[in-house]
Amino acid sequence: MSGARPALTSRLRLLGIAISFSAASMLAAAPASARGPDGIADIAEKVIDSVVNISTSQSVEAKGGGREAMPQLPPGSPFEEFFDDFFKNRRGGSPKGGDKSGEMPTPRKTNSLGSGFIIDAAGVVVTNNHVIADADEINVIMNDGTKIKAELVGVDKKTDIAVLKFKPVKPVNAVKFGDSDKLRLGEWVIAIGNPFSLGGSVTAGIVSARNRDISQGPYDSYIQTDASINRGNSGGPLFNLEGEVVGVNTLIISPTGGSIGLGFAVPSKTVSRVVDQLQQFGELRRGWLGVRIQQVTDEIAESLNIKPARGALVAGVDDKGPAKPAGIEPGDVVVKFDGRDVKDPKDLSRVVADTAVGKEVEVVIIRKGNEETRKVTLGRLEDTEKVQQAAAKTKEDPVEKPVTQKALGLDLATLSKDLRTKYKIKESVKGVIVTGVDGSSDAAEKRLSAGDVIVEVAQEAVTNAADIKKRVDQLKKDGKKSVLLLVSNGEGELRFVALSVQ
Repeated sequence: MSGARPALTSRLRLLGIAISFSAASMLAAAPASARGPDGIADIAEKVIDSVVNISTSQSVEAKGGGREAMPQLPPGSPFEEFFDDFFKNRRGGSPKGGDKSGEMPTPRKTNSLGSGFIIDAAGVVVTNNHVIADADEINVIMNDGTKIKAELVGVDKKTDIAVLKFKPVKPVNAVKFGDSDKLRLGEWVIAIGNPFSLGGSVTAGIVSARNRDISQGPYDSYIQTDASINRGNSGGPLFNLEGEVVGVNTLIISPTGGSIGLGFAVPSKTVSRVVDQLQQFGELRRGWLGVRIQQVTDEIAESLNIKPARGALVAGVDDKGPAKPAGIEPGDVVVKFDGRDVKDPKDLSRVVADTAVGKEVEVVIIRKGNEETRKVTLGRLEDTEKVQQAAAKTKEDPVEKPVTQKALGLDLATLSKDLRTKYKIKESVKGVIVTGVDGSSDAAEKRLSAGDVIVEVAQEAVTNAADIKKRVDQLKKDGKKSVLLLVSNGEGELRFVALSVQ
């Protein structure tokens, strides 16, 4: 037995040598594209001086009662734990840094760091809004360490883009935007930024996906890349192999705080438009159609005779919006806007926002199974407008249920003065009120509740519960699988709901 071990070890060593030689020969034979592009170093050398660090400071109220405030380190910094423990001990071991001396808090300065890039040799820098948000002072730090005070030109919170301006102390290099629409899946890209405050760092990877919607905002269309992006890279550029900026690195998805190959960048097509308007106006001027829209589900598509399911369903029309005089109505499905196909509500939101205010456009809709074209002159979306919130509905059951009909798992009643008062229904809302919902019904699953008002059934207005039952029964006879309801809340906000009639 003891003599077998050396022989086995010898064979393993020989096998290891054979594998090494085999791997080396395979590597030598591999094409350059399999090892990554050879030009990354040249591109990095060409553009790295155009990438800057963004340093900000902000005055905050210290919670330590006049004692030293813990410095704000970049999240995930290797020194974060050390400073956390150090300052807790300085405060007498209080885990929250509380102070029992009764002293009044005093203002303190906190600092943070991010990335950005120069797009104009006159000193124009692009970064993320969240990098400079609420800052009292902003500084641009060049690749050679030169620190220069910068001024804010403008921000767009919806795309998380900010534009800064500074006065260069010597000539600087600027980079240009490339066409992010031309990016292909698997194409090599280069990220440069300031991860964990370490300074200019270069990483490379591929485009993993395009047009990613990760529910960060109304105009999500991110480039996904596996190029290493970490905290501190925010606001830095994503380059193609031509040295053009094709995206602004904005966020990562990570359970650890470090890169796991899920980084996201705002595409240059979006960024360039935002930057142009911020430089010209200091604010964004987006197009506005004046409609509330929702997804066209398979059930809704079947109810509207639309195959395949596509477009954006108009759930409501603003009385003062551009869509109203153009004849667009609730129940219409927008399938094309200004010559561009609309696959879903996000598509429509993005294309409308990107269209110039005051431009007349053609909007193709589907109404009752037929395509129609409407001409709309776009208005301007005001960023200061408040999103209306759905009116709070009472959760108490009525003492008496004046139910006249049951249909679709709903208890239905004709609107009366008492019911309007009980459920806080505005006088402008017309239809049949829901006073109860069967918890096991499709209606409950679709979140219909007492206080909702059914305005239309199969795109026909209803005024009493008998109307609803009659139309549902007819749809069953016609072999329909679902019925489309137009539902209002107490404030008059509309939405479409498709319920099974089986």
